Amino acid sequence: MQLIDQKKVESNLSGRLSKNNIIKGVFFLCTMIGLIVLAILLYDIIRKGAGWLTPAFFENFSSTTPEKAGIKGALIGTLWLMMTIAPIAVVLGVGTAIYMEEYSKDNWFTRFVRINISNLAGVPSVVFGLLGLTLFVRGAGIDSLSLGKSVIAAALTMSLMILPVIIVSSQEAIRAVPGAIREASLGLGGTKWQTITNVVLPASIPGILTGTILALSRAIGETAPLVVIGIPTIFLKTPDNIMDRFQALPMQIYTWAKLPKQEFQYLSSAAIIVLLILLIAMNSIAIYIRNKYQKKF
Repeated sequence: MQLIDQKKVESNLSGRLSKNNIIKGVFFLCTMIGLIVLAILLYDIIRKGAGWLTPAFFENFSSTTPEKAGIKGALIGTLWLMMTIAPIAVVLGVGTAIYMEEYSKDNWFTRFVRINISNLAGVPSVVFGLLGLTLFVRGAGIDSLSLGKSVIAAALTMSLMILPVIIVSSQEAIRAVPGAIREASLGLGGTKWQTITNVVLPASIPGILTGTILALSRAIGETAPLVVIGIPTIFLKTPDNIMDRFQALPMQIYTWAKLPKQEFQYLSSAAIIVLLILLIAMNSIAIYIRNKYQKKF
C-alpha cells in the first residue's frame, strides 16, 4: 500500500514538473518572439535612418526637398511640449494621489472617483484629443478661453491623457509605504503634512517616478491627439513661449511616413531614432533617480 502511494506521488510530481516545463517554454517563446520582432524593427530603422543623421538634419526646418529637410522645428517644439506637460501632469497627478490616499475618506464618492480614474487610463488617446479640441483649442465656444493651436493647449490635452496613469501609479507607491513609518512620525510630534513631505513622499519617489516617466514616454510619442487638435505638420518657426504655435516630432514622423518619395521614409526613420534617444535619456534619468532614492523597509 505504501509502495502504491509512493508511486502515485512520484507520478503526480512528474506530471506537475512536465506541465511546469511546458508553460516555462511557452513563456520563453513568447518573450523571444517579442524580442526578435523588436530587434528587426530597430535594425530596419537604424539601417534606413542612421545615414541621414547629419548636422544639417538638426539645423534645418521641414522641407519638401528631402536633402534640405530637418527636424529643428519639430525637435524644439517637442522639448517645449514636454517641459510644459511635465510640471502640469506631475503636480496635478501626485497632488491628487496624495489627497486620495492621505486625506480622503473611504466612502462611495471616493470609490466612484477611483474607479473612474482607473477606467480613464484605458480610454483611446483620440478621445482626449477631441476633449482638448473642445476645451482648450476652441475654449468650449468662448473666444476668451480659446488657446488656439498653441503649446499650452497641446500640453493640457496631453496632461489629461497621462494623468490617470500618474495618479494610479502614485497611489500605489504611496500605499506601499508602511503604516508604521507614518505612525512613528506622528508619534514624534510631526503634523500630517510634515509626515507626508518628509516621510511618505521621499519613500514613494521611486514608484512615483516610474509611473511618471512611463506616462511622459507615452505623451512624447503620441500622434492622435496632436492630429485631432490640429497641430501643423509643417511650421517653419520655433516657439518663443507656451502661447505660440509649434511643430512636434511625432507629427513630423507621421507626415514624412505618408509621403511617396523613398527619401522621406529614410527621414522618418532618422526622426524615429532621435525620438528613441530622447526616450532612453528620460528613462535613464528616472532609473538613476529611482536607484538613488530607493529605500527598503
